[in-house]
Amino acid sequence: MNSVIRVNEKDNLVTCLRPIKKGETISLDGNSYTANSDIPKFHKMSIAEIKKGDYCYKYGQIIGCALEDLNPGDYVHVHNLESTRGRGDKRVNKN
Repeated sequence: MNSVIRVNEKDNLVTCLRPIKKGETISLDGNSYTANSDIPKFHKMSIAEIKKGDYCYKYGQIIGCALEDLNPGDYVHVHNLESTRGRGDKRVNKN
């Protein structure tokens, strides 16, 4: 069974299908990513360098903006991702 799922090639986040331990290396599409912290089941991990303020993509959709610089292998959740979904004050331009 795969450890993570990436639905769309635009995705810079993946969903962990099981708990991932800090230091564990995950392979995806010929690349390897090492978890920088423990990541709970069904939570997100970055697979790209994402600068503070840049969009985070999951399932091919923008789900939020990075609150800090993110590195591959980082645990991504409410502590470092601000949702843009359902917020009129954070309207996303998809162009």
